[in-house]
Amino acid sequence: MEKVSVIAVLGFIIFLLFLFFAGFLLTVKTNKKLGNRLLAFFLIVTALDISVFFYSMFVTPNLNLEMLRIKLSAFKDPLLFLYVLSVIYSNFKLKKIHVLHSLFWVVSIGILLPNFFLVDTSAKEVFLNNYDDNWEIQFLDFAGHFVSLGYFLATLYYVLRYRKLILENYTNSDVLKNYNWLKQLLILITIGHVLTLIKGYARDTIENDEVTQVLRIVVLLFGVFFIFWLFLKALHSPKLFRGIDVHLSTSKEIEKEVDENNTKVEDLKNYMITKEPFLNPDLTIRKLAENMQMPMRDLSVLINQNLNQHFFDFINGYRIEKAKKILSDTSKSKVTVLEILYEVGFNSKSSFNTAFKKHTGKTPTQYRKSVV
Repeated sequence: MEKVSVIAVLGFIIFLLFLFFAGFLLTVKTNKKLGNRLLAFFLIVTALDISVFFYSMFVTPNLNLEMLRIKLSAFKDPLLFLYVLSVIYSNFKLKKIHVLHSLFWVVSIGILLPNFFLVDTSAKEVFLNNYDDNWEIQFLDFAGHFVSLGYFLATLYYVLRYRKLILENYTNSDVLKNYNWLKQLLILITIGHVLTLIKGYARDTIENDEVTQVLRIVVLLFGVFFIFWLFLKALHSPKLFRGIDVHLSTSKEIEKEVDENNTKVEDLKNYMITKEPFLNPDLTIRKLAENMQMPMRDLSVLINQNLNQHFFDFINGYRIEKAKKILSDTSKSKVTVLEILYEVGFNSKSSFNTAFKKHTGKTPTQYRKSVV
């Protein structure tokens, strides 16, 4: 089988897989409908982009529709960005202002109107046959790289901010699964972008059809890997997505100043020791602030800035100290590590072991042997 036919077959397979998974996202029953729809539309746009490798074998393309198909790729970055926001924030909603994310596509179509959409068929054919030599395409490609970079940096900012918000407001390690999912997704999509750029560079600068064809196959094989990765994520983590309140702010973003005297710090420490709120595995900074009858913003600054700790580490520190006392108690030598971790507020063995080793330099089992 020749490489061209391999490319067509791979493209067709990926096209079907992307559409199948998009269909699943659009029809599955979930409370994350907006996020699923945004990811589905991203997959559909990507599938239409990939269809270039095979669809001309089945139909003669309408030239106007072909250009619109090419320019649909301008929606991939906005859709991915909005999808990330929908995963991060549980109460994220699309608003009228989000229409601005289609601006680059509208501008692209406007630039192409005079010399493509408003000319006769023969002129359109000449335009497409010399696609990369047209000033409109060169300008739009150049501008498109900057737009893509802007979306990537914005997405990266929100994902990193999301991690900070989780650490400052939550103690349940399950919430970090959302962050890990987004981190992995961004890494894979970045790899896909880099491979596509390398393929494009080779096509434009290396006069070797064999090299270009091989790189196309590499890009398509990566597409196969990507969609199967999505399938596996959906199967193993069906309840993965758990967003945070869109109104949450990091401690550094909070403008209100908090009194830095030792009284509030001591009140907090005394409350932690006497009331032991950390035993609740689903404790959040909002719940703790409500229990202490303190504004959440004040408590956030108190922990994250005055004590120079994330809420996540602050609470886990008390949980580890409680676990150490139990592990050191000879009368509780028969209590298993699994029982202890649930007793002190953890909800998984891996998160308990990680936190314990971070605070003590030893695993729970090693620590028990060293003190009993």
